[in-house]
Amino acid sequence: MQNDLGDFLRSRRSRIQPADAGLREYGRRRVPGLRREEVAQLAGVSVDYYIRLEQGRGKHVSDAVLDAVARALRLSDQERLHLYALARPGGTVDAHPTTVSSVYSDTVHPGVRLVLDALTAPAFVLGRRMDVLAWNTLGDLVSGFARIPAGERNQARYLFLDPAASTFYPDWEAVAGETVAFLRRDAGLHPDDPRVAALVGELSARSAVFRRLWAAHPIKEKTRGAKLIQHAEAGRLELGYETFALPGDPDQLLVVYTAAPESPAAAALARLAGLHSVHA
Repeated sequence: MQNDLGDFLRSRRSRIQPADAGLREYGRRRVPGLRREEVAQLAGVSVDYYIRLEQGRGKHVSDAVLDAVARALRLSDQERLHLYALARPGGTVDAHPTTVSSVYSDTVHPGVRLVLDALTAPAFVLGRRMDVLAWNTLGDLVSGFARIPAGERNQARYLFLDPAASTFYPDWEAVAGETVAFLRRDAGLHPDDPRVAALVGELSARSAVFRRLWAAHPIKEKTRGAKLIQHAEAGRLELGYETFALPGDPDQLLVVYTAAPESPAAAALARLAGLHSVHA
């Protein structure tokens, strides 16, 4: 993680072919994608300046340069924010912070716990590094958080290090990609968090798949989507999920699994709740 900015820029220029950017091909290319001088040309900056930026030596880089590089590399909105976060730890983009408060707590507010208990859907709270901080009863019945030792309740660690994860998530590869993309975003927002570095180091050492996905430098915000789960008691669960940032605790996310009324997943969740005498 010493030069994440350079790794990110190299990964993004490698996915663009010169012809796609309106450039003429010339010479033999040792690596796929655009050369550094081609990115500089497209961004309208000197080659030396772009090289220094990619080497992590670009200090006080302007908004105009970062936006030009983002356009040249065809970055998405999330990737653009990630670029700013890497180039300027603790900086801002268009007056919006690219990093959240440095004051962080793993403690979930009592009011949030009341909200969890009031929900009739499986729900839990994620903190930094994808640590699982709290959950409601149905959330535990679906995901089994309480069975995991307190210091190991982390979604990325479970996914890549627990053999049961590949059975629990039938589309494991897709979930793995999303997990790494979200963890990459978190690492970019908190480059000085030693626990992020420790987690990435552990997963890199113990999982070849994690190393491969991490090297691709994917970026994704956790918002909403679908989750397929093969549950030991409830069977196949085709669920949606919605993610909500908690006011006052921007590093904590409330994640709620959803099932359409009268769907097989809704019926399976109701059966699961009934087996364990949970109101759903």
